[in-house]
Amino acid sequence: MAEIRIRNTEERIQGEEAVRAFLEQQEVLYEHWNPSKLSEELQQKFVLSDEEKQQILATYDEEIKDLAERRGYKTWDIIALSDATPNLDELLKKFENVHTHTEDEVRAITAGRGIFIIKGTDDVGYFDVELEAGDVISVPEYKPHFFTLMDNREIVAVRLFIETEGWIAHPFADEKFASKQA
Repeated sequence: MAEIRIRNTEERIQGEEAVRAFLEQQEVLYEHWNPSKLSEELQQKFVLSDEEKQQILATYDEEIKDLAERRGYKTWDIIALSDATPNLDELLKKFENVHTHTEDEVRAITAGRGIFIIKGTDDVGYFDVELEAGDVISVPEYKPHFFTLMDNREIVAVRLFIETEGWIAHPFADEKFASKQA
């Protein structure tokens, strides 16, 4: 289940209802899919064949199509990252810069863990959303954020897009942001 850490105060928000309510106030969509729908083998696998990626998409087909219909997403795929991913550190550097998009950034975590760092309202500042299997998040267009892996450095997620060319980031310079805040 997702957990939130507000960076300025170190306050933690836990529990599905509290997380959903906080994120709603920040205009971030949060939902939860049943992670046990996925085969046990795929719940622990972070290097995937094209066939296995299709199996994950087929498992969550109903949820994906429901979300796509409600939010206007036109295409989706699977991203799988782990220490076995070639050039993982270089790839993470690309993700680990505050940026915006001209569309929502959507992730439905099917295995592993990841973290979104999001710029909230002025009274909140930056906050972390720690995600695990079953968590679904949609960061709205133009909202500064970035995504990275947790300490285990393993994640599989469904990504949904409006633009058929997929993920396009626009850098967001913010002197108030410190990437390694404790």
